[in-house]
Amino acid sequence: MIAAQAALETRMLLRHGEQLLLTAVIPTLLLVLFSTVDIVDVGDGERVDFLAPGILALAVLSTAFTGQAIATGFERRYGVLKRLGASPLPRWALMCGKTCAVLVTLALQTMLLTAVALALGWSPHGNPLAVALLMLLGTAACAGLGLLMAGTLRAEATLAAANLVFVLLLFFGGVIVPLEDFPDGVVTVLELLPVSALSSGLREVLRDGAGLPWGEAGVLAVWAVLGLGAAARFFRWE
Repeated sequence: MIAAQAALETRMLLRHGEQLLLTAVIPTLLLVLFSTVDIVDVGDGERVDFLAPGILALAVLSTAFTGQAIATGFERRYGVLKRLGASPLPRWALMCGKTCAVLVTLALQTMLLTAVALALGWSPHGNPLAVALLMLLGTAACAGLGLLMAGTLRAEATLAAANLVFVLLLFFGGVIVPLEDFPDGVVTVLELLPVSALSSGLREVLRDGAGLPWGEAGVLAVWAVLGLGAAARFFRWE
């Protein structure tokens, strides 16, 4: 049942024009644009070495948070979730299917963005297992917050809020603008955001060749527990 639901959810994600814009087109365009044009000062080294980890973090945000929140919010509005909840498919299996669909989409995103970054001259370093763990923690954190938003707000409010959060974190989440460019007091707050922790952690591993950044991993784990726990507690199916 979970495999069938995951396949259905994946097909729905890949067929949706807005989802493709969020998951594939925008991250790829941002990677190419900011890697080839000197718009933002990213410090020493190749621009793509700084930008590629941040764009991977943005891919997690676009799929696990923004896309998941919007799709689930409108499914809830149109009564899809209510009908599925009355079917033989358990609610936990429905959530597992949605999670699997996010992971499949994210895997496709990662392959696409990695290929583009390598073509632009990216030279990644570090342990792939550390990268995978950070991506999984980031996915859990963003998915929990997305489901919480979709399960508590109206669909129209979810659409507006999810897109607003995406745009704000694009510029204030350490994706394309280094956090060091912000005032010290602001940096302290921004570092605690899940996208900031994910982009910084991926950058430490892929650019600097460090091991697993436990501080960033801990921030993501806390967000994952809080987000998923709150979503399970407050999600309204109707």
